[in-house]
Amino acid sequence: MRKIINDPEMVVDESVQGFLKAHSGLVEASDNPRVLVSKNAAQPGRVGIVTGGGSGHKPAFIGYIGENMLDAVAVGEVFSSPPAQAFFDAIKSADSGNGVACLYGNYAGDKMNMKMAEKMAADAGIKVKSVIANDDAASAPADQPNKRRGVAGEIFMWKVAGAASAKGYNLEEVVSAAQKAIDNTRSVGVGLSSCTLPQLGHPNFDIEEGKMEFGIGHHGEPGIEITDLESAKIIAERMCSTVIEDLPFNSGDDVAVIVSGLGATPLQELYILFNEISGILELSEINIHTSLVGNYFTSLEMQGATFTIMRLDSEMKELLSFPARSPGLIVTGG
Repeated sequence: MRKIINDPEMVVDESVQGFLKAHSGLVEASDNPRVLVSKNAAQPGRVGIVTGGGSGHKPAFIGYIGENMLDAVAVGEVFSSPPAQAFFDAIKSADSGNGVACLYGNYAGDKMNMKMAEKMAADAGIKVKSVIANDDAASAPADQPNKRRGVAGEIFMWKVAGAASAKGYNLEEVVSAAQKAIDNTRSVGVGLSSCTLPQLGHPNFDIEEGKMEFGIGHHGEPGIEITDLESAKIIAERMCSTVIEDLPFNSGDDVAVIVSGLGATPLQELYILFNEISGILELSEINIHTSLVGNYFTSLEMQGATFTIMRLDSEMKELLSFPARSPGLIVTGG
């Protein structure tokens, strides 16, 4: 294991400490060391926006705390759900009396602990509504959306919800916008190598040299198939075919796109992949309105990338373009 760490058992806590020092203008600690809060959280008249999840995906999840973005995030151990108490403390930190939208991924631990937190919130008189992201098109058939994982599409969901809250939407309207965002989003990933959990000290799965795993999950969940490593052009074709046909996306659609590295893929290669994807979308007469290329939702040091695409209407365009500032994403408006 080659990692710049001290004690493997302290990786999450020491990472959080460093993150807070690096981004002290936007994010602050709470009474719970596993809950981070925006300095603009709980503003009067606004709906709170909360998420949470396991560590190892930075900048997700804490990297999207900030102005007109997430108000509070519960932090779990590496690839593990935060406990219910952390989710509840995040909800309390984000609440200004107008309710809290909890927007998180479709993972058993997160769902169980968030449901417990929602009950705790109800007992405390806090109104909470949730949206569960399920944008990973490779993780289950289209007719079983409740079995699909939430991956990088959550970023669009958080951005839309944060903007909706800033524009004065009420809780039901914020949740409706977030649900629309995720319903119109599809993602797929490809892995070229495994990653190592610090506490284990060895890879948590294996991909042979010269192979790739298409449809892999952010924690190394099995994909659709393992094949010989293909060119960026072929990978892009497979990715586009998977997500375009799934919604489906159609000629004339305006879309937002994320090409995210999984932690160890050079930015140069992500731009090569994006170049191929954008060419395919152009030939399909699908218009890229917004594009993000970089490390937006990672998996420790896994090599590979995810492709996320979201269909836009006028409301989604407006909310995506609304100004926001967080460590992981800055939107200046336009």
